[in-house]
Amino acid sequence: MPASVLVVDDDALVNDFLVTTLREGAYDVDSVFTAEAALDRIGSRDYELIISDVRMPGMDGLSLLERLQTVAPDTAVIIMTGYGGIADAVRAMKAGAFEYMVKPVGADATEAVVARALEFRRLKLENRMLRDAVSRKYTLDLIGSSGAMQRVFTLIDAVAGSRANVLVTGESGTGKELVARAIHYRGPRREGPFKAINCAALPETLFESELFGHEKGSFTGAMRQKRGLFETCDGGTLLLDEISEMTTALQAKLLRVLQEREIQRIGNDRAIPVDVRVIATTNRHLPTEVANGNFREDLYYRLNVVAIDLPPLRERKDDIPAMVEHFVHRYNQENNRKIVRVSDAVMRLFDAYHWPGNVRELENFIERGVVTASGDVLTPADFPDELATGGPRPKSSGVTAGMTIYEMEKQLILATLAAEGNNQTRAADKLGISSRTLRNKLYEYGLKTPGGREARSHEAKTAVS
Repeated sequence: MPASVLVVDDDALVNDFLVTTLREGAYDVDSVFTAEAALDRIGSRDYELIISDVRMPGMDGLSLLERLQTVAPDTAVIIMTGYGGIADAVRAMKAGAFEYMVKPVGADATEAVVARALEFRRLKLENRMLRDAVSRKYTLDLIGSSGAMQRVFTLIDAVAGSRANVLVTGESGTGKELVARAIHYRGPRREGPFKAINCAALPETLFESELFGHEKGSFTGAMRQKRGLFETCDGGTLLLDEISEMTTALQAKLLRVLQEREIQRIGNDRAIPVDVRVIATTNRHLPTEVANGNFREDLYYRLNVVAIDLPPLRERKDDIPAMVEHFVHRYNQENNRKIVRVSDAVMRLFDAYHWPGNVRELENFIERGVVTASGDVLTPADFPDELATGGPRPKSSGVTAGMTIYEMEKQLILATLAAEGNNQTRAADKLGISSRTLRNKLYEYGLKTPGGREARSHEAKTAVS
């Protein structure tokens, strides 16, 4: 269908010229002579583009433009005037006009600007549809009719439209990043970027550069200027995953950014203003970390404006059937499979299982089952043995008289790590230590390199397998 255009100009000659030019270009064109008449037309028909004069009797074109942002926000607007003025041009562009043109304008120039305005509108709507699809994806992945999950959904909706910092807590695999993305994409910041960083994944020197950026030559290896995540995330949302793993020195710098809403690159004292909403996640109990001196109390309260706690899957098993149906549908589509259902025997095993890996573990089970199943119904044979046995159990610590404290500690750490499927974050949580402390212990035992990679010795392979 041809694009619909409304011409608004009190000069009959100009009005007729625009209508004739655009109809020759195969556009569907209507015209009126006043802004008030234009608003009446908009009330009965949607237009993709409006071309309006500035100076008209009654309401002027700039006032019409400002009204259009409320009554027809998806309509592209071109402002035309016979009196070129910088102030009017600035006002028009700030109010959302695609272009400000000074008469007289030829037919070719008019058609070119109209084509660009309509293409810009198309891309804008297409991007919005994609963002809405992303928003629906993350919201759909947060499944649950339990009371605990309904409270989570209520908080997401309540906080999405604000700029408040949010602290999302819960065990690993409960969906904390999904909550963060749902908050971002359901709020006004969905137009801006969403970026995430794992606070336990980088050493302090690199982490500071990732967050705040650096100037060329500010330290060895700084070969060029780098904008940090706070700069590149301006107008959007920054997810700080595993915030409890951040060193106290970096905590102080983060606190300053949250208070002042400005950052300084490494090697530069100039303050750069930033508008970033921060969402932090942790699987640790931050008040305990504060009491133990591992986390700044002032930063905790600055982050904990709104707290969202995700329950573990073992505490909301009534939600499992809906999750199973959702994940089966997803992985059927992704892998061109046709699994029709999950057997009752599997559902009984799911109900009895402890789910140490929470929703992430359930999703992994379903993906594996869909991919490897020989039939169209998932049975216990399509899942790992640990599902039937109730999950991995720690091996005997082998504590004997005469064993040193060092040896007992090592046995306990390795047994807990094995019980948690070598997931260091969960193991550290069970042991009551930080992930960084656990990595240091593994390095001390010769099971990790200084950079955090698994050592390649035979002992490393057998001790953590």
